Formats: sequence, structure tokens, C-alpha cells
Amino acid sequence: MLRKYISFNTLAFLLLTIHLISRVMHATPQVYLDLWIYNCVAILFVFALFVVPNFNDHIGVAFLSLAIGLWAAGSIISSLSVFYTVNLQSELISNLLYMLFYPAAFIALPRLLSQRSRISAVEILDSTIIALGLGSLGTALFVGPVLPRLNGDMAMTFFAIFYPVADLILVASVISTLLSQRISRRSFVAGTGVFIYAFSDFLFLWLHVNNKYTFGSISDDGWLVGLALLVMSTQFKASDQSSHEGVNPIFVALSVFLSATLLGIITLRPGYFPSFILLPILLTLLVAFIRMTIALRQARSLGAERTLARTDELTGLSNRRKLIAEMQELGDSQGALLILDLDGFKPVNDSFGHDIGDEILRQVSMRFQRALPHDATLARLGGDEFGVLLHANYEASMEVARALQATMSYPFLVGKESIDLGVSIGVAANNIEHDLLRSADVAMYRAKRESLGIAHFDFF
Repeated sequence: MLRKYISFNTLAFLLLTIHLISRVMHATPQVYLDLWIYNCVAILFVFALFVVPNFNDHIGVAFLSLAIGLWAAGSIISSLSVFYTVNLQSELISNLLYMLFYPAAFIALPRLLSQRSRISAVEILDSTIIALGLGSLGTALFVGPVLPRLNGDMAMTFFAIFYPVADLILVASVISTLLSQRISRRSFVAGTGVFIYAFSDFLFLWLHVNNKYTFGSISDDGWLVGLALLVMSTQFKASDQSSHEGVNPIFVALSVFLSATLLGIITLRPGYFPSFILLPILLTLLVAFIRMTIALRQARSLGAERTLARTDELTGLSNRRKLIAEMQELGDSQGALLILDLDGFKPVNDSFGHDIGDEILRQVSMRFQRALPHDATLARLGGDEFGVLLHANYEASMEVARALQATMSYPFLVGKESIDLGVSIGVAANNIEHDLLRSADVAMYRAKRESLGIAHFDFF
């Protein structure tokens, strides 16, 4: 497979070299040179892509071969119409095939240039925003002044606008992809190929505007050189170095700002820029809106995930992780931690089952919540153990502890069952010399062991 890849590439580059040398020797178009050799080079590039090394992205390679194949078909029809009488709308067909090169290239290049096996939807949208934004700016500044006068030919006017705009967006998409990663030999060679291809299009447009273009001139080889570099890039592996985390958001914001600015100028000063740049501008803003919608959904999802990560699933209270985080935020401020452990809960699970036990835990949570001040944090630590973080002094903390104990003074009703429970509470004041959680835990075990109901740590 690798031997065939090298053989096709070698033959293609040999023919390209022959064409370049022969072009210098012949000033007029030649059938063997500009029909057979020129187009054989493009066809050999397609064959080479069928046998690329296995480390390449197969989807990217497939679309690149499709893009070059479409371009080669357009080139063959265009060349045939020069040397032979073709009873078809050859110019229109060749232009349509050239045009179809771009959608396939837009799919292929990000996959070939990217150093990651998977590209997220957000990264694709960010790259698209930058590509469209830079394409809009380039279209406004460079395309309008060089458009040919086509005397009302709508089809040719469309293609004359489409090619440079598509080239600018293609170049911008390459730039946006490269901004999200480190430069490798593959990305450098492929990027250079895209720039040469786009430059050749603009050179053709400039020559056409100034009535200096002739079929078969050496400027036509620029397209083949650009395609050759794209194919050559597939022989290089992507860099093993880790890439940056996506596209820098500054470039995304700048692209949206430029597009919005251009839209404002067009609105305030009609005719200042060509009207056809409205398409890439509006597409930029549309994709930016989609990107913003996804970002908002991701933010909500991330917020929900963080909430779930710090929430007890059964009771909806904070969990141990959330309580410890708030204890760390307390620092050396005044406060206290209460650890509560239910008395007599285990026999409930054993006698009535876990469903009844879970319902009782939910009712206990509601009773505790009603007895706490608004700035307190109530958490379920696991099983039948709860924690309360208070921003209060010793007296206020003990008062809250007694209120929590009082909530257990009447039975729980679950269906037809009436169940009595108690609670043992350990209280520890915030003190940087002691571990707050351990101190409250020690006090709670003392309350349970000595049947005190409420116990405080010794340093109170």
C-alpha cells in the first residue's frame, strides 16, 4: 500500500515537473501538455489518496480525494472545450465541478489538519465562525475591487463572486484550525497548499480582469502545486505534542465583532461594500448565535452536574463534599459544626424495609430544615448521619442544637406506621487548633454513648 502511494506521488510530481519545464518552452497551449499531462497529474493525486498511509483520518482523505476528483473532472472538461468542439455547456459544467470542490474541501481539511482524532461540535463551530468572519472581511476588502465586468452574464457573475469568497473562507478555515493547535509538518505543508491554491484563483481573477489571461499559461500550474502539497501532507503524521484546548475565544469574539461592524457599515452606508458580502456576514452571526446557545446549554448542564455532585440524591440536601467545602470557606470566622446521628433508625430499616427508611430520612430532613436559621447549611453525610454548619457563637449554636433535638420529640407517620426516633448531637466550635469535623464527631459519639442527647467538644 505504501509502495503504491509513493509510486503514484512520484509519477505525479514527475509529470508536474515535466509540465512546468515544457510550459517555459511552449508559449501556446499544447494538447499533450495542457490536456493529457496536466490532467493526468490531478488524476494521479486522486489515486495516491486511495492508498495513503493508515494513520490518516479516512473520512478526511475520502473527502479530499472527492474534492480533487471533482476539480480534475472540471479541468478535463474545460481543457477539452479548448482543443475540441464539445456540444455541451462545457463552461457551465466545469464551473459547477470546480464549485463542488469547496464543500468537500471544507469537510476534509479540518480533519486532516487537526491533531486530534475527534473534534468537538463547539470547536467546529468556533473554527467556522473565525473562517466566515475572516472570509467576510477579506471579501469586503479584496473581492469587490477585482471582480470582472461580466456584462450581465448571471452564471459567470455568480462563479466570479463564489470562487474568491470560497477561497477566502477556505484559507480562513485553515487559519482557524491552525490557531487551535501547534504547527506540525503536516499542517504546514497542507496550509501552504491551500494558500497557493487560493492565490492561484486570485491571480487568475486578476489576469482575467486585465485581459491578460491565456489558457495554458504557467499560472495554471499554481492550482496543481497547491493540490500537490495537500496530497503530500498526508505522508506526515500529526505531531505527538498535545494541542491547545480548542480555539482561543479572543479570535472567535474578534470575528463576530468584525462581522457585526461590517453589517453596521452596510446598513449605514449602502453601496460602500458589495452587497454579496451579506451572506458570509449573516452566516457568521447565525453560527455565533448557535454557538452561544450551545454554550448556554453547556453552562447549565455543567451547573447541574456540579449541583448533583454536591447534593444528596435521596433528600436533596447538601452532601459531605459540599459541607466540607463550606467548612473550608469558613476559615477562622466564628461558627460551629453540629453532627447529628439518629437514634433507633437501624431497627426501622430492619423491620419495615429500606423504602420506609428512606421516607423517614426525607421527613427528618424537612424537620431539620424548618428548625435552622436561613444561613445554616444542612447536609446528609451518609446513612442516618447529618451535619449542620452554623455562622453563630456558642450560645446560639446550642440553642439551634436543642431546636433540632425538639423536632424529634413526636413520631413519624409513614402509611399506617407510627415510628419514634431520637437524635444524638455533637457540637464543636470553629477553632483553627482543632479539626472541626473530627471534633464534632467526637462530641456526637459522646452524646450517643452517654445518652446525653447533646454534647459539646471540650474546648467550649
